Amino acid sequence: MKPDNFQYMAALAKERSGLVLNEDKVYLLDSRLMPLARRKKIETLDEFVESVRRNNDFNELAEVVEALTTNETLFFRDTKPFDLFRERVMPEIIASRAATRKFRIWSAASSSGQEPYSLVMLLEEMGAKLAGWSYDILGTDLSMEILNKAQEAVYTQFEVQRGLPVQMMIKYFEPEGAKWRFKQPYRDRVKFRKANLLENQRGLGTFDIVFCRNVLIYFDRDTKSQVLDMIADMMPADGKLFLGGAETVLGLTQRFAAVEGVKGLYQKAG
Repeated sequence: MKPDNFQYMAALAKERSGLVLNEDKVYLLDSRLMPLARRKKIETLDEFVESVRRNNDFNELAEVVEALTTNETLFFRDTKPFDLFRERVMPEIIASRAATRKFRIWSAASSSGQEPYSLVMLLEEMGAKLAGWSYDILGTDLSMEILNKAQEAVYTQFEVQRGLPVQMMIKYFEPEGAKWRFKQPYRDRVKFRKANLLENQRGLGTFDIVFCRNVLIYFDRDTKSQVLDMIADMMPADGKLFLGGAETVLGLTQRFAAVEGVKGLYQKAG
């Protein structure tokens, strides 16, 4: 790929989404953008980027950024954070929110919905422990295409079998042709909306628990700090933050502290 075309795409991705593209990420441009190029009957990545640069069309630029930032996910991804959520965080929430009997969760960069829907299933499985409680889950993402998929909640057999126990698949999903749809009552537990973490999202309100997993790894240091500080502003004093296994707050912000002995879970500091 021509250096000037790569620099253009790297600048576009950084400005619109915070995604940092190094030169070793040319493969990402090829895998994510060539399907768009083929749709336009363009044969090479350089030709496609040059066409995008010439057109400078807002909708086309948005489509390119969506293609670059859409990430694969699965139900109960990595398992451990969901175990921590059920066994450590929720008992604390039940104890500390006993007066109001309600709480809010934000799934930032929720992709096609597997993370927030996994949380719904875990909360529903708690049964009597949450009798009389209410909760809100908000899933946000940069891509409207992926948010539409999340709201439709229709997944292939392969998608529902990855990480999802059979008993949960039967309980929470219904067949729809060759695919599976997350059942309506549980689907209604989650609201989705478009949100860019590079922009001020404080208007979304306060969240007791935030999942922002495998997002910061794509940002530069300053952007990571800004996003973490924004999230801290949106949480109560005892708020809990889940990050990905390769992510940390160390050296980025003093607004969060690691929960001792637990990888990937942070609590609001001070």
